[in-house]
Amino acid sequence: METELQNLIFVWISVIAALTYCRYISVLVPVGLKRLFFFLPVILLFLLLPLRLTSLTLAGLTSFFVAWLSNFKLLLLAYGKGPLVPPPSSAPLSLSCSSSPLHRFRSRSTLPQKAKLPSMARSDYVHEKVMMLAYLVHVYIVLEVDLAVVGTAAARLIGVAVEPQFNEPYLATSLQDFWGRRWNLMVTSILRPSVYEPIRSASGHLVGRQWARLPAVLTTFAVSALMHELIFYYIGRKEPTWVVMWFFLLHGVAVAVEITVKKALRGTRWQLPAEVSRLLTMGFVVATGFWLFLPSLLRGEIAPVLVPCYEKPPKNLN
Repeated sequence: METELQNLIFVWISVIAALTYCRYISVLVPVGLKRLFFFLPVILLFLLLPLRLTSLTLAGLTSFFVAWLSNFKLLLLAYGKGPLVPPPSSAPLSLSCSSSPLHRFRSRSTLPQKAKLPSMARSDYVHEKVMMLAYLVHVYIVLEVDLAVVGTAAARLIGVAVEPQFNEPYLATSLQDFWGRRWNLMVTSILRPSVYEPIRSASGHLVGRQWARLPAVLTTFAVSALMHELIFYYIGRKEPTWVVMWFFLLHGVAVAVEITVKKALRGTRWQLPAEVSRLLTMGFVVATGFWLFLPSLLRGEIAPVLVPCYEKPPKNLN
């Protein structure tokens, strides 16, 4: 544990030093490929730093904040876009916004409230599907709690708040609503300007503005899939099976189909009641999550830290 804490200190001192360098580069070097060239060593460093951590929580949060959020913010900053433009007024605020899901100019009242962790009592005879559902709830609440802790610390120190991570995802009436406006909003807020909007703009010249959303959606889900696989590698240090990638690619295709169907039905009176749409949406998310997403966690080396084994123990052979 002592070594892990030393590694954590080393990682975040390195992050602060690297972001300080990027702050000055953004002032001295104009936007474009030249600034990106100066950022590339930092982007590579941020991909390597999480490998120094081995615990699930520290490796998971650090890889999410640094290898994903910070790197994407730096890519946007290289071209004068994103949440770091215009630059924050102070160095501490700049570093905080660069290395965490902080959103400037939010009031403290918008901080997510602390949630209580569910009791995960040891049981060797819990059915696999029940364990998957419990783990899904566990992940949801842990994310809320972890981000609430970060948000509270940020509010105390520099007066800013963490972007809301979720917006009642269980009330989503479509996959577009679920992924775009309710689930993992800090990822959505960084993928939209860094992937979706550039691809949609470029696709408009190839397939026309009417269909430009489809390649943009598919590309965004593909990038999200790759980043999830990378984060799971940081946590479990196992060779990827790419099952999680298939989960996100499937949802990308489903969202593209949903957009096409809505476009075809535009102007008609045919529309499902909100309750039915909500049930179908959450049913699809849960079913595909049980099929592709959760098994890769529960049967790997990630979940045993959080949840007990759901298989029966072997009989005593003596």
